[in-house]
Amino acid sequence: MANRYGEAALVAARMETYGKAITPMERWNQAVKQLYPTSPSAQRKGGPRNAFLTLCEAGLVKGIPAGQYAAANKNKPYASRAVSLLVAGTHKTVSALWAEVLDGDDVPHSSQMDVVLALWKNDLIVRRS
Repeated sequence: MANRYGEAALVAARMETYGKAITPMERWNQAVKQLYPTSPSAQRKGGPRNAFLTLCEAGLVKGIPAGQYAAANKNKPYASRAVSLLVAGTHKTVSALWAEVLDGDDVPHSSQMDVVLALWKNDLIVRRS
């Protein structure tokens, strides 16, 4: 099973909206509050949230239309690049994905790849080649 941020991505992606227009950010916030009810700092963690929002923005999360969801940040390209690597059939672990998407940069992992892999392994990523 994915770590809790991977779980949050699954909860957010599968969330029943009952016909209401709930943004990906609202989905994410509800999911992390459910999984981290007593940890505001865990709820605010930017890396996994930005990974989820970036994938949503690109139209890569099933059931969530593409749109403008993720603020510009240095981590934005990591999630989309990881999906490309998964589609290509390479780099199937968190550490392998992270090393490849960084392309030599020295940035600590912050659960971004956990989000990508959880969605991928649960068939919630739109698979484009």
